[in-house]
Amino acid sequence: MRIQDTLRSALEGLTRNISRSLLTTLGIIIGVGSVVLMVSVGATFQNFILDQVSDFSGNTFEIHSKGLQEFGKETNTLTESDAEALAKLSTVRNVVPVIFVAQKVKFGTEEVSPMILGSTKDIFENWSMKIANGRLLGDGDLKGGQSVVVLGGKTAEDLFGNSDPLGNRISVGERKFTVVGVLKTLGGAMGAQMDTPIYIPFTVAQILTSKGRYIDYISLQAVGDVDLATEDIKSLLRQRHNIDNPNDDPDKDDFIARSFAQATEIIGTVTLSITVFLGLIAGISLVVGGIGIMNIMLVSVSERTKEIGLRKAVGARRHDILLQFLIEAVALTVLGGLIGIAGGGFLGFVITKLASKFLGDLSFALTISSVLLALGMAVGTGLIFGLYPARRAARLHPIEAMRFE
Repeated sequence: MRIQDTLRSALEGLTRNISRSLLTTLGIIIGVGSVVLMVSVGATFQNFILDQVSDFSGNTFEIHSKGLQEFGKETNTLTESDAEALAKLSTVRNVVPVIFVAQKVKFGTEEVSPMILGSTKDIFENWSMKIANGRLLGDGDLKGGQSVVVLGGKTAEDLFGNSDPLGNRISVGERKFTVVGVLKTLGGAMGAQMDTPIYIPFTVAQILTSKGRYIDYISLQAVGDVDLATEDIKSLLRQRHNIDNPNDDPDKDDFIARSFAQATEIIGTVTLSITVFLGLIAGISLVVGGIGIMNIMLVSVSERTKEIGLRKAVGARRHDILLQFLIEAVALTVLGGLIGIAGGGFLGFVITKLASKFLGDLSFALTISSVLLALGMAVGTGLIFGLYPARRAARLHPIEAMRFE
């Protein structure tokens, strides 16, 4: 029997009951659509997060104290001396000790509670932050203990609206500070964190807090190889903090040292894992759809038993019948898959546009590979769940089939 005849017979079998064929594909539509939706939305947000993080230099490190608990009180484990020792390493540069200051910030009747960072001028280069108006902190501000402040773009807007903040004096707690600069806004999700902090000289922050020589974290940049810098940083801090950790067990350290490149890698791995997990959950509905396909094909075999017997009587071979019913099953799943891809892609696009209103510009990510994967899953579902009904039809004895009532 020619392949053209088999294809024609399969097509006739599908069009014999169009409404049932369409209802049969519903499970596949939902399954494939869910997979495409989850994968595309997951990829969209993964790209968005990685793009935000990539704005920062990959060789920038953040060294955090673990905030060990001592008698129920959080204690810092990093000191200004640690930062001074790190600055002597040849594998790092721009070592910046940072102190958090917990105070209200006021200007006139306006009051905000931004993150207040006591730091040096190099923090802006480490974090790839640019000045929009005025100037950044300078060495003279630190040495002279000047009460000057650089505002994040969002905080400047909250305090001053459309007015020029430069030269105005704001209150940080009980102390007055002169605004000398405003940073460019980053916008987007990252901007929600980076556009609000304000920056004061590190020496002034020491006065405003009671932390003494202790600091909250250290920002620095690697010179050359990031892995080599990581080893030097860990080795130095372990030596200074009397930590015996020959096996590089992070649980034994009282600090966390991580570069933005390493953080980006971790974020990428986590978001990819979440996307795959959601895709697998959505794929469960494909199994349900496949079971529906199998049940309908079994019903079709039962209804067409006499037809199968007649075809065998006039020369159709087993593999012709098998191929016909497999083609019918795959055709149903491919039809459902195409509709599901279009529907899932459209919903993903709509969700991306809605999210863009809150997170900034998002680029919808629906790749050819994800479309082909979804279509391949649909074809695979048709082959797997269509095989049993097809084999059952192919094994029917022609005489017994023609006698079937």
